[in-house]
Amino acid sequence: MDRLDTMRLFVRVVETGSFSKAANVEGVVQSTASKQIAALERRLGTQLLRRTSQGLSTTEQGQAYYESVVKLFADFDEAEAAVRHGQHSPAGALRVAVPSAFGRLYVVPHLGRLMAQYPGLSVELEVGDRYTNLVEEGIDVAIRIGQLGDSSLVARRIASFTVATVASARYLANHGEPRRPRDLGAHACITFMFKGRPRGWDFREGGRVLTITPNGPLRFNDAESVRAAVLSDLGIGHAPRWLFADAMEDGTVKSILAAHAPTKVPVHAVTAGGRMPSKARAFVDFIAETLETSSAFKA
Repeated sequence: MDRLDTMRLFVRVVETGSFSKAANVEGVVQSTASKQIAALERRLGTQLLRRTSQGLSTTEQGQAYYESVVKLFADFDEAEAAVRHGQHSPAGALRVAVPSAFGRLYVVPHLGRLMAQYPGLSVELEVGDRYTNLVEEGIDVAIRIGQLGDSSLVARRIASFTVATVASARYLANHGEPRRPRDLGAHACITFMFKGRPRGWDFREGGRVLTITPNGPLRFNDAESVRAAVLSDLGIGHAPRWLFADAMEDGTVKSILAAHAPTKVPVHAVTAGGRMPSKARAFVDFIAETLETSSAFKA
């Protein structure tokens, strides 16, 4: 394994937090990964990683080395892409992970403009509502909705939105309109399932956050199905405003309990490593500008 391979292996260890996972990504056995990182530390004359009962973490020197190596590899990739395509604009293959409904409504319809702006760029979308492991699955950038947990990922907030409680005009005509969050107990609430559990509905009431577990005969683990059920007059939904923006504009769906709407939800673009490559940055800038023009989002 040459010096560059060892440096790349070190980056994988830091980003996965595991010798075995990093070895799997790089196609080597775990013992080889451990020996190569130990040899790297001896060559540099400093400890790069701490090994604790909780896992691996970088030392101060290790973090500085990691950030320098990530920048170095990003520069390599950009230099090769520029020569390969005979241009300095962002180019090459870009793998992007996006939530299903968000991708259909706010990414795919705009890809034509992106490709026209950057003809040397090719985009592969990994569509789904699970959180992908960027390093293990080779994802360049992912769109994440909601608050982010602590991680080594680099995040950029690109927009925010309100969550709306909605129902079709026909449903409300037949069943009445709830005036307070507690009135929802008498209604068919359409539940969104996340990781096998019902996602609670947050409201603001009396200066505090009130979370209600929806109760109803329909449960879906897919936002598009929640939308379809609401549009089919099957009950009340609680979902991102952008999911129903068109139906709310034409009056098919009505926003209810607006005075109790929760705080805004952020949208982030995340990448692994200390520096965002130009092709990923171009995509993130483009999507951020696209969302700025939509009334359903506010940066």
